[in-house]
Amino acid sequence: MKQEKLELIIPKTSIGKRADIALHELMSAYSRAKIQEWIKSGFVLLEGKKISSRDIVMGGEKVIVKVQQDEKELQFQPENIPIKIAYEDEDLLVINKDKNMVVHPAAGNWSGTLLNAILFHIPENKALPRCGIVHRLDKDTTGLMVVAKDEITQSSLIRQLQSKKVFREYRAIVWGQVLVNKSIDLPIGRHPSIRTKMAINKNNGKNAVTHYEVLERFMMHSYLRCKLETGRTHQIRVHMSHNTSPIVGDRTYGLKRIIPTKEISLALKEAAINFPRQALHSSSLGLIHPKTKKNMRWDIDLPEDMKNLLDLIRSESSISL
Repeated sequence: MKQEKLELIIPKTSIGKRADIALHELMSAYSRAKIQEWIKSGFVLLEGKKISSRDIVMGGEKVIVKVQQDEKELQFQPENIPIKIAYEDEDLLVINKDKNMVVHPAAGNWSGTLLNAILFHIPENKALPRCGIVHRLDKDTTGLMVVAKDEITQSSLIRQLQSKKVFREYRAIVWGQVLVNKSIDLPIGRHPSIRTKMAINKNNGKNAVTHYEVLERFMMHSYLRCKLETGRTHQIRVHMSHNTSPIVGDRTYGLKRIIPTKEISLALKEAAINFPRQALHSSSLGLIHPKTKKNMRWDIDLPEDMKNLLDLIRSESSISL
């Protein structure tokens, strides 16, 4: 079993939490059970000492995690899948992810993923935990995401994500007239009965904060800029659904009622209701380069499907902000 070392800092906001819970929040790509297994095996050191899962953290501690890559992870194969590269240097890769692309292999998607494409583009990444992936986008969310090419870069990017130093901005087309700019600060956890979904969970959810700004408002839709302060699974989708302004095309958290045809044209109604994916795009990404320490930022345009939908919405009626 291959081993890689990650060095992290427990955030101050984790004060009073169990060690396994605090670490799972830092390393959400790994299950809590997997982290507990590493702790029990002595692969986690807190301030240089072995710990138990029940130990309480105070925040600010230095933690070293000897990430164990299991045999299944080492068996992932490179595949010649085209990827759009927004930026690349010796240390990191910034990708403009397409729709209909799963980021990491899982049950039902063991091939054809972004990870398989990365291994073809950078074979050396097979030696890294998660093959250098430090954050994810949903299968049908398009746009920017960063991949590390070495252990130092990966550790730095994970630390920047945990300390909220990575700038992530999205564009979203949602149902309804969103009237004011707002921040949504509601914890997100697993849905109580549908395990494939996330939900607002004030008892057991993780802290989740989304800031959004109305860019354009229309008769039955709004075009938003969304900024992530945290990065929970399905965060923007869950928050906007809870805000009664679900993202167009979202089959999981989307529209639960029929839009009257008299409010919008039949063409627009059909285009919006039948939009084949959530209209959500990771448009901007900013970080501190792990090696050069320079502030870096990338911005990309909307993909064609969202551009076309937005043009159709604009052609009907725009309401001044």
